Amino acid sequence: MARSLASHGHQAEHVIDLGMADADDTAIWDYALMHQAILVTKDEDFPHRLSQSPPKAPAVVWLRVGNTSRRALLEWFEPLLPRIVQLVEQGDKLIEIR
Repeated sequence: MARSLASHGHQAEHVIDLGMADADDTAIWDYALMHQAILVTKDEDFPHRLSQSPPKAPAVVWLRVGNTSRRALLEWFEPLLPRIVQLVEQGDKLIEIR
């Protein structure tokens, strides 16, 4: 997913590339908060965390899709990217994609 986002001109890093493969959700959340990053996740913990966070909390793009191949996930996600970007730019904090 990070490579796909980068190929579309967005700065994107996977937690593995950040050396955070074994990091818990709090560490990942804190990193996103510190770096004003947007979290793209299938993990429902981040949307719940968002509801209890300060106004400067990172935006969360919550991918509500079951287990699927990487290829199928990207084929589903990439056409939605312009709309996701638009929602983030207008200030939406939780973008739920089904």
